[in-house]
Amino acid sequence: MRITSIPQIYRHVNRWTEIVRVLIKYELAAWIGRLGPDFVKDFLKAPGDKAIARLRWETRLRLAFAELGPTFIKLGQLLSTRPDLVGNVLAEELQHLQSDAPADPPAAVRKILQGELGQPVEEVFAEFDDQALASASIGQVHRARLPEGQSVVVKILHADIEKKLNVDLEILAGLAQLAEMSAEFQNYRPRAIVAEFQRSIRHELDFSRELRNLQQFICDFRNNPLVHFPRPYPEYSSRRMLTMELIEGVKLADLQQTPPPGCDREEIARRGAAVCLAMIFDHGFYHADPHPGNILVLRDCVIGLLDFGMVGRIDDRLHEDLSEMLMALSDQDAEQLTAMILRMGKAPTDLDRPSLTLDVADFLAHYTNQPLDQFDLSGALREITETIRRYQIMLPARIAMLIKALITLEGTARFANPKFNLVEMMRPYRSKLLWQRFSPVRRLRKMRRVFAEVERMIEHIPRGVTDIFEQVQSGKFDVHLDHRGLEPSVNRLVLGLITSALFVGSALLLSRDVPPLIYLPWIKIPQISAPGLAGTVVSVLLGLRLWRAISKAISQSSHTNRSKND
Repeated sequence: MRITSIPQIYRHVNRWTEIVRVLIKYELAAWIGRLGPDFVKDFLKAPGDKAIARLRWETRLRLAFAELGPTFIKLGQLLSTRPDLVGNVLAEELQHLQSDAPADPPAAVRKILQGELGQPVEEVFAEFDDQALASASIGQVHRARLPEGQSVVVKILHADIEKKLNVDLEILAGLAQLAEMSAEFQNYRPRAIVAEFQRSIRHELDFSRELRNLQQFICDFRNNPLVHFPRPYPEYSSRRMLTMELIEGVKLADLQQTPPPGCDREEIARRGAAVCLAMIFDHGFYHADPHPGNILVLRDCVIGLLDFGMVGRIDDRLHEDLSEMLMALSDQDAEQLTAMILRMGKAPTDLDRPSLTLDVADFLAHYTNQPLDQFDLSGALREITETIRRYQIMLPARIAMLIKALITLEGTARFANPKFNLVEMMRPYRSKLLWQRFSPVRRLRKMRRVFAEVERMIEHIPRGVTDIFEQVQSGKFDVHLDHRGLEPSVNRLVLGLITSALFVGSALLLSRDVPPLIYLPWIKIPQISAPGLAGTVVSVLLGLRLWRAISKAISQSSHTNRSKND
């Protein structure tokens, strides 16, 4: 960890202590689970009286996040959308993280509302229910009624949540720096994950963003009678509160217990999927978390959507990438699909591209020959994501979010109708994407973008060439070489030089009996130089450590070569 992280450790020492205590508890349980006797495994308990040592590590991590509070719950929920980084097993486990949290007392809620509205709650709302309808990790929801008579819900941030999150974000940044130093966690790219999480959580803390998202959805679907979005009230909203229409219906999650009258489950699944697919492929702006708890079934089988804090966007470039991927899938072109994956993602410098191409070819051979009515979209997306993670390719957040949204959408649709086939509904969009790629309007827009980039580059070339010539003439032109991958070798070389110098110097001290002298009867030497003996012992230990490090590196290198050959 950097020296600059020390002040924030000192500032937040209590929270650091709590986090370290929880992590140690769950790691200690893992150690007991591997080595301890059977009766000891039930000693450490998680909330809910579960024996931690008997749980798999993914479950232990989920429980640790839940115990650490809102920030870590949100981090876990973000990681559940990034199976390309953490793997499908951990991502699916983290999906079970619940955001339930105790509601703030009425006095704290009214104080926040008065600060945001500039006047007491009684003067703004005709009625306001102090009892929260629901409370999550970031905020809570209350029922209210406007002076004009409309029933609304008011979404409010928890008191002091921003301060708590800022403390945890600083601590997470420090933990990410520590994790980057460990080879075990480097593949997960912890600093990149924390940076993405900081951006995401700060967006969620701003309800004015959610208000804008809701307004755009209403505009996009203003002529669609199959879906209903709650009407927002900007005059009663701010950065820390959001007021919107109260819509009442049956949650999709409760469909089995209270089925809506006159609604066929197949029609519910079809309409819900149609709305979400239209968001993705028609409007390029979609609800990124369409799970059953965020979908309502209203009267006449109208679909109602809730919670617009997590959204995704698809721009022209991503549209083109999707159409190229569809073409590669249709042609079973493994080389082209591999090139698309590498173009969209960030690959390591030592990527084994031939092996990746071979795995992609196996993927295409398996899934492109499946009958349409048996095609497993979620399985296909999970498998290609796992392949990408295995080769340490980091996808952009928007791609990972789209994959997660499609997997969630298929699961939600099949929750309503187990026989539902999302791929069948996506078939018309495949042709539409391909036509859009070659449409004159899109071609013209791309030509304008390319022309602008070329024009900007041409404008900068003369100035850049002139600067280079001026630096050469003045003798200020420098060439900087970046030697990548040499740090371990250089460190070992320096350590070897220090070890050999220490050994030679210590040998000279021993041979010349440099004081202070000590008597060692068990080696039958009357007097021996104490600093010479100490230096010799240290140099031998350093030499053994260096030999062990070199042997380990050689072993890992040979193992990697064997894996690549296999």
